[in-house]
Amino acid sequence: MKKWLGVLLAAILVLALAACGGNNNDSAEGGKDGKLVKLKVGASNVPHAEILEKAKPLLKKKGIDLEIITFQDYILPNKALAEKQIDANYFQHIPYLESQKKEYGYDFVNAGGIHIEPIGLYSKKYKSIEELPDGATIIMSNSVADHGRILSMLQEKGLIKLKPGVDKTKATVNDIIENPKHLKFKADVDAGLLPQIYKNGEGDAVLINANYALDAGLDPAKDPIAVESPKNNPYVNIIAVRKGDENRKEIKTLVEVLQSKEIQDFIKEKYHGAVIPAAENNQ
Repeated sequence: MKKWLGVLLAAILVLALAACGGNNNDSAEGGKDGKLVKLKVGASNVPHAEILEKAKPLLKKKGIDLEIITFQDYILPNKALAEKQIDANYFQHIPYLESQKKEYGYDFVNAGGIHIEPIGLYSKKYKSIEELPDGATIIMSNSVADHGRILSMLQEKGLIKLKPGVDKTKATVNDIIENPKHLKFKADVDAGLLPQIYKNGEGDAVLINANYALDAGLDPAKDPIAVESPKNNPYVNIIAVRKGDENRKEIKTLVEVLQSKEIQDFIKEKYHGAVIPAAENNQ
């Protein structure tokens, strides 16, 4: 009996050791010892947080537990990043990041481009830009980083002409040298309020960022009377991090997943041209 009991205990010990050895390998989620690395990313509700939600299970397989923290404005996500409340943010394009760094001294870097949101010109009164009357009022964001973008779009559509050689990402209304329709610009409105201003029928046309349009139930691909071209567009939405963190394994993995075919295809299928994968920027 003692002999058999010894054999039984030995067998149990072997099984226990085998089980422990198995725990030293990466788990099905990809984390060592089954532990996931927490990664906090700040994002705008739409489309950024939606895209991150789609990426969440892919990141879990690679050992990352993604926590998405949503913001309603363009100021707090960078403040939270600077104060180390989050590890990265995903809401801003490159010119806006550069303007924020200059204004607030943020030591941030671009870890990777993910998508483009072509800006649109909306109107309750007119069905095309050709119909805009002489002296029409154009309402746009108070974000100076967006002014050059908006004016470049209006130049692209033939409504105005900017000074030759002006940096299109930094152009202001003072850089307009030709304005045949004598357009008037109202540029003191918070970007988040623009969809409601459009719905109220204020002004003759309103320029709205695609993320705010989507969040307000608008279709940025169909509702505008004019849409900015996505080709060679410098306004790529990026993952921003504190300088040095772009080399962290978790950040690199985040960017790789967001730039993967699966996520880029998701962007195309879900937003139907309202949001465009960054990979198509130069095509």
